[in-house]
Amino acid sequence: MLRPSTPPVAWGIAVAAGLIALEMVIVFLLERIAPDSAFGAVFLFGVLVLSAGWGFGIAIATSIASAAAYAYVHVSENSQSLLPAVIVFTSVALLTNVLVGQSRLRAAESDQRRREADMMAAFARTMLREPMSPEMFSTASARLTEVLDLPSPYAVLGPADASVTPDQQRIDLLDEGVPAGSLLVPAVLSASDTRRVRRIVPALEALLAAARDRHELGEHTESLARQQAALRRVATLVAQRGEPDVVYPAAAAELANGLDVEHVSLVRFGDDESCVVLAAWDGGPRGHHLIVGERLPLGGHNASTLVKAAGTSVAVDYAEATGPMAERLIRRGFRFGLGVPIKIDGCTWGAIIIGAADRRPAPDVEERVTDFAELVATAVYNSETRAQLTQSRARVVAAADQARRVIERDLHDGAQQRIVSLGMELRAAQMAVPPEHQDLREQLDRSVETLSHVHTDLQELSRGIHPAILSRGGLGPALKTLSRRSPVPVSLTISIPTRLPDTVEVAAYYVVAEALMNTAKYAHATEISISAASEDGFLDLTVTDDGDGGADAGNGSGLIGLHDRIDTVGGTLTITSPQGVGTSLVARIPVSPR
Repeated sequence: MLRPSTPPVAWGIAVAAGLIALEMVIVFLLERIAPDSAFGAVFLFGVLVLSAGWGFGIAIATSIASAAAYAYVHVSENSQSLLPAVIVFTSVALLTNVLVGQSRLRAAESDQRRREADMMAAFARTMLREPMSPEMFSTASARLTEVLDLPSPYAVLGPADASVTPDQQRIDLLDEGVPAGSLLVPAVLSASDTRRVRRIVPALEALLAAARDRHELGEHTESLARQQAALRRVATLVAQRGEPDVVYPAAAAELANGLDVEHVSLVRFGDDESCVVLAAWDGGPRGHHLIVGERLPLGGHNASTLVKAAGTSVAVDYAEATGPMAERLIRRGFRFGLGVPIKIDGCTWGAIIIGAADRRPAPDVEERVTDFAELVATAVYNSETRAQLTQSRARVVAAADQARRVIERDLHDGAQQRIVSLGMELRAAQMAVPPEHQDLREQLDRSVETLSHVHTDLQELSRGIHPAILSRGGLGPALKTLSRRSPVPVSLTISIPTRLPDTVEVAAYYVVAEALMNTAKYAHATEISISAASEDGFLDLTVTDDGDGGADAGNGSGLIGLHDRIDTVGGTLTITSPQGVGTSLVARIPVSPR
């Protein structure tokens, strides 16, 4: 019987009439059993039922009708005490009606609040679980209408500037005095509906504020996650020794996606008051985009010029910006900009420029861009350090090769020539010895033979220091000479149409020489296959044997030295040596024809 609205009045009249008739029948039956007893309290039952289930008016009418029925029954018993009895009964009936009616109202209100609390909990889950969106407001409005039990046009939850129709009224929902949303309800409400709406407004304001905070926190967390993921990808690229030309566009694209901005460019400052665009990401239509490789003059009031001058991060309002780069970005439609320096060894090497068309960058954007700037600086520094190291190693190797050439030439033109001359002089002296001095002739013959062996040893030594055939004939003839001298049979395939740079030929020669020596010493191979081909700007060199395998590139200075030598010419060396299968050595060296 505890329901928000009472049943129809006709039902109440029928119930009241039926209950009063039933009460009279019951009283007449009871009087036959106990004629001297008073059963007036039986007529209060109908009053209780109508007071609990219907409104105050029909309950009063039921009380009066019950009093009349009681008077009718009482007259049949004792007419002298009718008036006092009716007055007492009517008073008790009216008091019962009031008390039961109030109890019904309180119980109904308590039940309504319990249902409101349950529905508000569901409503709160709807608002706090779903992101702030029109779909969320639509779902929340449907649940709120169920909570408030309002007539059409029901309850509509929406933004602070929601439009109002003539049959609606708007209730502003505030968050610390600032409009955060609105509640649209029917323009005409009953007193009970108005109380329910006003009662729920503070809870709505708190929920809306919590939902907005959760939404902003979620967006901020998601943005940080995207930024951290982007930073991690660029950091991985840098850690994998990615070249700056690869890191620059990757950093620009990751920054643009992580920060959700329209433009990111990376520039390097020159010594002539200009900057070169190293990378540019622009999500807008083409027309005024910066082009990678173009040089722009500095000057004026813009992010690039200010960063170079101050060496610190700067924020720029393009409404006040000047200068060539600013003009390009203004034509592109940007309103706000941010520049963060890229510093190497304490000097401002370049800058990362952020451009936004419709809003000022968030306060923490500078910190995020600085992280990327440090990664770019690390990539540039690592690249320059590697380049300097490679150049230094190349100079060392070149100096060593040049020293070998000098030693080989000195041996060939000096010691070997003198040994040949001495041998010829000894032969001449031998021919001049008289026949009777046969012992002297034999002694001179042994000396000439010894000189011949010394000459052969010097030739072998000079070849090991630097093969003359390599300088005179090039890599092809030098590899043929190595193949002929190998104790293990060699299958040689050469496709080198032109001479290659000296550093490339020397590196390739020593790779093959070291491989042949190791195979002869350790591999127990029966055949070696050598392939050398120069095409598409690379020299591809392959040495394969069918020996025991198990070669360890990290054990022994020979293979390590080959890696160092190939590295100095910018090539790669791969050694594959499964146990019992054989060894395969593959080198790829960039070349340019001599």
